[in-house]
Amino acid sequence: MAIAEEFRKRARYVVGSLGGIAAMAYFGYHAVNGERGFLAWMEIRQQIDATSRFAGRVVQQRRTWEDRVRRLQAESLDPDLLDERARLMGNLALPGDVIILTGPPKVAGAK
Repeated sequence: MAIAEEFRKRARYVVGSLGGIAAMAYFGYHAVNGERGFLAWMEIRQQIDATSRFAGRVVQQRRTWEDRVRRLQAESLDPDLLDERARLMGNLALPGDVIILTGPPKVAGAK
């Protein structure tokens, strides 16, 4: 009987310690692997970086198109750009022009 009583006394301390260790392990695991854990945070950071790079390319492309449109307006008409667009849209070339084909022609409205 004395051994069982001694075992119960010491078990209280062991069970409390084991419970604390289990709680720390549970919260530690979820701090790393959980839905809002460290690994999820790293993945979100990578997505933000990729989206920022894409947004930068889109902004640059928009600036390029805005510049081209600005140069085609009546106030600041660029003759070279106008000639390029007229030849492209009309499928025209001068007798001395060298034409380099880079692929099939794109048809307006086609995918």
